[in-house]
Amino acid sequence: MAGYTIKDLERLSGVKAHTIRIWEKRYGIITPNRTDTNIRRYNDEDLKSILNIAILRENGYKISDIVSFNNKELSDQVLNFTTNPRHHSTQINNLILAMIELDDRKFDKIITNSTVRIGFEETILNVIYPFLEKIGILWQIGSVNAAQEHFVTNLLRQKLLVALDGQMSGAHPEAKRFMLFLPESEYHELGLLFFAYIVRKSGHKIIYLGQSVPFEDVVEVAKMKEPDYIITSVTAALDQEALDQFINNLSSHFSKQTIFFSGLKARDYNKKLPENFTIVKDVNELKEQAAFNQSLV
Repeated sequence: MAGYTIKDLERLSGVKAHTIRIWEKRYGIITPNRTDTNIRRYNDEDLKSILNIAILRENGYKISDIVSFNNKELSDQVLNFTTNPRHHSTQINNLILAMIELDDRKFDKIITNSTVRIGFEETILNVIYPFLEKIGILWQIGSVNAAQEHFVTNLLRQKLLVALDGQMSGAHPEAKRFMLFLPESEYHELGLLFFAYIVRKSGHKIIYLGQSVPFEDVVEVAKMKEPDYIITSVTAALDQEALDQFINNLSSHFSKQTIFFSGLKARDYNKKLPENFTIVKDVNELKEQAAFNQSLV
């Protein structure tokens, strides 16, 4: 069971902390524990209640009507919007509920329904990415437990691998080679897999090395495969000194290639990057680069 602050609830549900406090006082919808210093602390059941209420409010219900439901009625109403979502945020909140409950069937149903409705790429951009953004900070500070993190990561990884396998490898004479990898001790692979999917879908070739790759292996593969572009990501693995060294090594060994640099550490990097480095925050920014100006498929 995870522990959340009221700010965590706000970040995950989209409901303002002030509003949550009013609901506590007026309707008694949740009753937080308090620390020795009188700080509110919430558990998974509290978060589920807030998420359920947020989903129903977004879909036209009044708070005064919602609080009249018992637990089963509340769950039944929310279930309607799991199978027939009207808003991306409804889907995102339902994914958080599925994560908390470790409900793989619900998680799969939400993604499958969205994929049928708007396509896999749009589902990733509009549902999965915002979902990961919402819970990513909580993973970093330990508010989401390890079981929940592994549950989500493995389910999404399976989806991305199937989607990637379904794309034909670039056979066009003008197709470029993209080498993708994560540095040693970096295991946050979901973003890299989606980059690989987009590259291959655009008609280019991928050389996918995956998680935690020793730098000398990257260099050896590059000698054999001669990539035109390199995509890498750093989320949590490297401290500042190691990150600086990694960037310098990449730049010096691959001075003729453009290096697309992603992940939380890339976004927060406050030093001047080498000229052949380009920070990409998400897939849309990658697609805006020159390599994607003209699709080859």
